[in-house]
Amino acid sequence: MADVNRGNRPLSPFMLGKYYRPQMTSISSIMVRITGIASLVTVFLAVCWLLAAASSPSVFAAIDGIFASIIGEILMLAAAWALWYHLLGRLRHVVWDFGYCLDVPTSEKMGWGMFIGATVLTVLTAIVFLIF
Repeated sequence: MADVNRGNRPLSPFMLGKYYRPQMTSISSIMVRITGIASLVTVFLAVCWLLAAASSPSVFAAIDGIFASIIGEILMLAAAWALWYHLLGRLRHVVWDFGYCLDVPTSEKMGWGMFIGATVLTVLTAIVFLIF
């Protein structure tokens, strides 16, 4: 068997802990995955709401009461943020697929832009829903 030199092998920066810091590109990529899963949960809740509307007035009133509560409002606001963030993340990948903005400083700015953009778009969405 080959001699494995375990004592002199370099360690992964992740394993060293003190040398690794999370980067905006990795955080924004992980957040795109998390918001994609959150969007699936949002779709599931919307389907539950529609099934409750189709089943009976009492079941619909109970489910609609949950969505109309403060917890439901916060949940829907978070769902709107997740949808906007995921959309911006997918747009970022389209830009990357065309070969643009692949350098690290621009990618980090795009990551910050996704967080800020999703927040601004969520606030605008909430304002539109409050007006109408």
